[in-house]
Amino acid sequence: MEIIENKEFGGERPLFATHDLKLVNVTIHAGESALKECSNIEAVDCRFEGKYPFWHVDGFSIRNCLFTEGARAALWYSKGLHMVDTLVEAPKMFREMNGVILEKVRIPDAQETLWHCRNINLHKVEVKNADYLFMHCDNIEISDYHQEGNYSFQYCNNVVIRNAVIHSKDAFWNTDNVTVIDSELHGEYLGWHSKNLRLINCRISGTQPLCYCENLVMENCTMEKDCDLAFEESTLDATVNSEITSVKNPTSGIIRAKGYGEIILDENIKAPADCKIETF
Repeated sequence: MEIIENKEFGGERPLFATHDLKLVNVTIHAGESALKECSNIEAVDCRFEGKYPFWHVDGFSIRNCLFTEGARAALWYSKGLHMVDTLVEAPKMFREMNGVILEKVRIPDAQETLWHCRNINLHKVEVKNADYLFMHCDNIEISDYHQEGNYSFQYCNNVVIRNAVIHSKDAFWNTDNVTVIDSELHGEYLGWHSKNLRLINCRISGTQPLCYCENLVMENCTMEKDCDLAFEESTLDATVNSEITSVKNPTSGIIRAKGYGEIILDENIKAPADCKIETF
């Protein structure tokens, strides 16, 4: 493997179509597509300032690096990424990728990030300003995770999340086969139009949660006082270890809770309208 150390590059495509290359303490200045069409690339202690540095890359690792704001849209149309101990200041990262591992990565401006990706693993990752994160992604595993940003995980399939704190309006809309364990989910309109959403040992807050869900399962969860008008037009099997402020027109299934502030079953309830609502 060729090693390039303590160098600076800029302009258009300075390392285009290189292979089996290790970069150590290298700076990529303003320009475009520094490492486009490459394979088997390692970057250690590097700084990326120019646009689109890693496009159409097959197999690459990035450790202890910095992507400045100017390195927007840095990692697209690539596969086989392992990123560790890295600060990503640029938005619109990780698009159309297969095989993304992020460990101890911070993304303070994660807007429109991780779109149309599959086979993703995040551990000890922190994201902020993360509106529309994970749009149309499949096969995701996440642990020890903190997120601030709305409209996340829309249209995602096959997701497992453990030990996370997620602040997100409209999270998990139109998802299928998502499981969230030992986590906090804060934000209104959680999980609307989802299928097979499973919440285990979760703390939930925000108005009108979990409406229009199909086959929702809740195990040993708690719901804050602002969780009103829950479960409208949902089919579910829910055990909630707190009082629920209000339940409105669930379609079918069973709800078990410590109590209810209000149960609304009116003329607009959808058939079969046979949901059991119990107290324990």
